[in-house]
Amino acid sequence: MTQQYSLLGRLTVTCKNKTWTHQALCDKAVSWLGRPKSQQGHGCHVAVSEVPSGWNGEIPDAIGFRETGEPRFGDSGSVLVEVKVSRADFLADKNKPHRINPETGMGNWRYYLCPEGLIHSSELPDKWGLLYVTPRGGIKPIAGAVMEKRYGEPYESSLRSFHQNANTARERFLMVRLFQRIGNIDETNKRIKKMRNQYRALQKEKN
Repeated sequence: MTQQYSLLGRLTVTCKNKTWTHQALCDKAVSWLGRPKSQQGHGCHVAVSEVPSGWNGEIPDAIGFRETGEPRFGDSGSVLVEVKVSRADFLADKNKPHRINPETGMGNWRYYLCPEGLIHSSELPDKWGLLYVTPRGGIKPIAGAVMEKRYGEPYESSLRSFHQNANTARERFLMVRLFQRIGNIDETNKRIKKMRNQYRALQKEKN
């Protein structure tokens, strides 16, 4: 495994002749966040990368949100993925204020994502998971709640074991800023409702 900087000054890592940029791994993290339980993901309904969470706040590499409306299942909440493409970056991560005080950090469930072998599960902070990116670009869970493949109580127990208190104020700030970037949310919502009504009307005509 070798590390180098590109012409744009972005750190890249080469593992088994495959070169990954930080942005490429952030994109993979967002994709993984949307994966369902059957594919060892959290099934997030919304997932984004690198959106600020406030002034001098944490900027998560990727974060997703899942809300089922069924608290009894215990799988609703936020999932944070921190991308690492160098050992130095991973080792320095523990010195961030929101790592020193985990309750001020984001994500009810938290994972590191890195090229295969860069981080070992024995090095993880308490209640953190680990995701490897394989040379072919697949994501292989190594540690965390999604390692439990069974459904029902075994999975719910695994979710509880890795659950952390999240900084909901920071997460709310992030969501508001994200909606602000999209534009007029009410107009967007009205257009969606109009398209749904048109679709239903077409369905009725067909029947």
